[in-house]
Amino acid sequence: MKGRVICSTGNWYEVETDDARIFACKVKGNFRLKGMKTTNPVAVGDWVEIEHDPKISSGNEMPGGWITAIEERKNCIIRKSVNLSKQTHIIAANIDRAFLVAGLTQPRTPQGFLDRFLVTAEAYHVPVCLVFNKSDLFDADTQSEYEEYSRIYQNIGYPVLKTSSVDGDGIKQLKEMMDGKTCLFAGNSGVGKSALIHCLAPELDIRIGEISQTHLKGKHTTTYARMYKLWDNTAIIDTPGVKEFGMVRFTQDELALYFPEMKELLPDCRFSNCTHEHEPGCAVKEAVEKGWVSSLRYRSYLNILHGDEVPAPSLLDNKQERK
Repeated sequence: MKGRVICSTGNWYEVETDDARIFACKVKGNFRLKGMKTTNPVAVGDWVEIEHDPKISSGNEMPGGWITAIEERKNCIIRKSVNLSKQTHIIAANIDRAFLVAGLTQPRTPQGFLDRFLVTAEAYHVPVCLVFNKSDLFDADTQSEYEEYSRIYQNIGYPVLKTSSVDGDGIKQLKEMMDGKTCLFAGNSGVGKSALIHCLAPELDIRIGEISQTHLKGKHTTTYARMYKLWDNTAIIDTPGVKEFGMVRFTQDELALYFPEMKELLPDCRFSNCTHEHEPGCAVKEAVEKGWVSSLRYRSYLNILHGDEVPAPSLLDNKQERK
C-alpha cells in the first residue's frame, strides 16, 4: 500500500493510505538515504510504501504495519539535530509552502532565526511566507519595525503578512495563500503557531500555550510534527517550536546563492570565489554600502558564514539504502 506520513513521534509513524485508513507503522530495516546522516530518515509529509502486519501494535486501535520504502522527495526543511551535533533532523517533506511564524513582541524572534530558516528553505526549494503574528499587541514602534521588515523581505521576493488570532487580522489572506496546498507552520516557541491554526480550524484539537513572564519565551505546546487536513485539499503541518534554528553548513562558494538579493550580484564580483567579506571589487559589499542590500541581511550572511553548522547533505537525491 502507498500512503503519506501524517505524524512522527520518533519510534512510530502514522501513515494515511489512499483509502483514508491510518496505520501505526515502524520502519522496516535500517533506512539510509544517500548523502544524509539524519536522526529521522522518515518525516511528516513523506510518501511511503507500507506493509500491513497484524502483529504490530502501538497500543491504540490503529492497524499496524511496516514502512518499506520512501518515495523521492520534491523538497524538505531540515535543521541541525539538537542532541547529535553532526547529524540533521528533517522537519517535514514535500511542502508546497512554508509559513515562518515570527514575533516582534512576547516573544521576539531574532532576525538571525528568520534568515537561517530562509537560507535552508532556499537551498531545499521550499517557498516561504513570513508571518508576523500577534499584531493586536503592536504599538507604534512595533508597527514601524514590522513595516521595515516587510520592506526588506518583500523587496527580495518573500511574501509578508501580519496576523492575529485575537482580532482576526490577516487570517483571510493567510487562508487564501494556504488554499489547496500542503503548508508547513514553523517558528520559535511561543510565537502563536498553535493559536493561529486553531483560528484557521477551530475544530482541530490544538493545544495553546502561554508565555513565561520571567523570560518572555514560549512554552512548547506541540510536542511532535503532525499533519492536519483542513479544507479542499489543504493540509497543514504543525511543528514543535524551537528556541534556535540550528542550520546545516553550506560552503563559502554556495552560501550567497541562498540570499536572493546577493545571488543576482555574484557575476559582477571581480573574483569568482569571492566570499563578499574582504575582497576588492565585491559587488555585494558595494550594494550594502549603497543601501541596495540590507545591512541586517548582510550581517546575517556573515554570521552564518562564520558559524559552526553541520555540513549540508544533498537531501533531494534521496535514494535509499537499506540493511
